[in-house]
Amino acid sequence: MRLKNILIIGGARSGKSHFAQELALKLGEPVLFVATAVAGDEEMRQRIEKHQQARPSAWSTLEVTTHVGSQISQKIGEAQVVIVDCITLLVSNILSQYSDQTGVPLIEQKLTSEINELVECINHTDASFIIVTNEVGLGLVPANRVGRLYRDLLGRVNQLLAQQVDEIYLMVAGLPVPIKPSRYFSL
Repeated sequence: MRLKNILIIGGARSGKSHFAQELALKLGEPVLFVATAVAGDEEMRQRIEKHQQARPSAWSTLEVTTHVGSQISQKIGEAQVVIVDCITLLVSNILSQYSDQTGVPLIEQKLTSEINELVECINHTDASFIIVTNEVGLGLVPANRVGRLYRDLLGRVNQLLAQQVDEIYLMVAGLPVPIKPSRYFSL
């Protein structure tokens, strides 16, 4: 199997996670599913539970809120495919962890370090990676400072990851639209 690193990006409820699971099944097993969500309330706990039930029981799960790359490196085992679902919540976790400390540069530094750690893991692991993230920059400008900061940080992180992967799919209404590699032109 040729290793592939894939980024799946799209809006909320666009089918990202479902498509990631379909790709993983095609790439092979065993699969390590890396979940970054935190059950901060009952509704989120129920969402997490639904996601858990939708995954094949043979898959291993790693629940981690930060230091994703180092945690994967420690727990990869025999996995041939790693799904990271999702970067959107990872950025939220880091923003929440450091938002009480003044200074955007600290948050940017922590995020850059987190993504560099993940990229290093990807580059030094003998497995294919499927990374799920949201596109939050297509709508209105958020009305508050934290919302704008979150949108900007996630946009930068998505750009960093997009440079590292072999393939990118934009999910629109449950349909994957291939973005990279492009058949039409190359930069």
